[in-house]
Amino acid sequence: MRAVDIILKKRGNSLNTSGAELSKEELEFLVGGYVRGEIPDYQIAAWLMSVYFNGMSFAETGNLTEIMLHSGETIDLSSLKNPNPFVDKHSTGGVGDKISLPLAPIVAACGVSVPMMSGRALGHTGGTLDKLESIDGYKVGLSQTEFCNIIKQCGYAMTGQTKQIVPADRLLYALRDVTGTVESIPLITASILSKKVAEGSDCLVLDVKYGNGAFMKTPELAEDLAVCMVNTLKSMGKKSAALLTCMDTPLGRKIGNFLEIEETVECLQGADVPDVMELTYSLGAHMCVFGNKARTLEEGREKCIKAVNNGSALDLFYKNVELQGGNVSKLEKEIGKRRSPHKRELVAEKDGYIYIEAYKTGVAGCSLGVGRNRTDEDVCPDAGMILRKISGDKVCKGDVIMEVYGKDEKCFDFAMPILNSAVTYSDTPDSRLHNPLVLKTITG
Repeated sequence: MRAVDIILKKRGNSLNTSGAELSKEELEFLVGGYVRGEIPDYQIAAWLMSVYFNGMSFAETGNLTEIMLHSGETIDLSSLKNPNPFVDKHSTGGVGDKISLPLAPIVAACGVSVPMMSGRALGHTGGTLDKLESIDGYKVGLSQTEFCNIIKQCGYAMTGQTKQIVPADRLLYALRDVTGTVESIPLITASILSKKVAEGSDCLVLDVKYGNGAFMKTPELAEDLAVCMVNTLKSMGKKSAALLTCMDTPLGRKIGNFLEIEETVECLQGADVPDVMELTYSLGAHMCVFGNKARTLEEGREKCIKAVNNGSALDLFYKNVELQGGNVSKLEKEIGKRRSPHKRELVAEKDGYIYIEAYKTGVAGCSLGVGRNRTDEDVCPDAGMILRKISGDKVCKGDVIMEVYGKDEKCFDFAMPILNSAVTYSDTPDSRLHNPLVLKTITG
């Protein structure tokens, strides 16, 4: 068996433009060979591009997920002796999408056990691990023992992929980011589900985003992905629900690694950030039902709101920070004060109602240091944007729309023109503001 023959089979030709379905053995040869270092990046990149254009059948996607899942170790949570299901959440990525950060302590405060394996910045979207690592001392590379112990003590733990857990996804995830193959539905499905099953989750709530700031640009594409993931999980004996959510404009008022930690704390303190909390409560309601802590979605939402109002969710957030090595005292002192010294302001060019596009904002963020343009790049924890005005607000010429923080002075040369183009002005509020934050829910 040769890698090039498998690539050609999936690529297709003038007589078979769609390519052919690969067998489990062929996929195992490719993926296993890549993990062992026997097949080079450039051949896997060619296969990824072939999959991007030609897709994969449901059987292929399921086989790829299983192969990736078993490419390394899986986490065994049986030592926790939890009588209720373990429940996790995953987002397909967005700009200002910090939802996992307040959501995990909220549902943990409701009694749901949450084993959460997260990723790093991908494309124009931020990464949960990068945000967490902006907290001084916070450790995201947990051993299985540490992961289980932290869940036992505070109800949730946040870890990243190690070289031992789903190594195939860790390698493919990074390669997809730099080869323009992020948006492939079967590759996204296999990537997400291999991690989530490996971490020990019994149930999964999915936040599948659509819009200009999402990888799936239309509701139809997002629904295709949601259906693929929900049905794949069903075939693996897992319960799930997928919420289709709008990502045309950034979530919340703060974008960046530490800035999103800061907004998380503010939300858990009861700050009025309507879009962030609406989505958090919607996802949390499903997690409470799956975790047997609520009989209905309405009851689940009420419990989540109560966990914020009584302070128990914030207490668990700080407890998790401490358990994972973070400096809680320093974090509390930095809230509202920690900023990059490199700063600009984006001001309104004219009077009118503004609309801020998520995608361009995210691209500018990469230049500022929020995300990565190459897999070997470091992020800047203090880079980002604070939105003083949000989509739908009326502004006057000269009003400050954003405070912009960068990794250095040079980065503004690229970022500021993009941010200017991300803001549009109109005499009336943009019609996209009428799009519901949660469009629909897909279940198995």
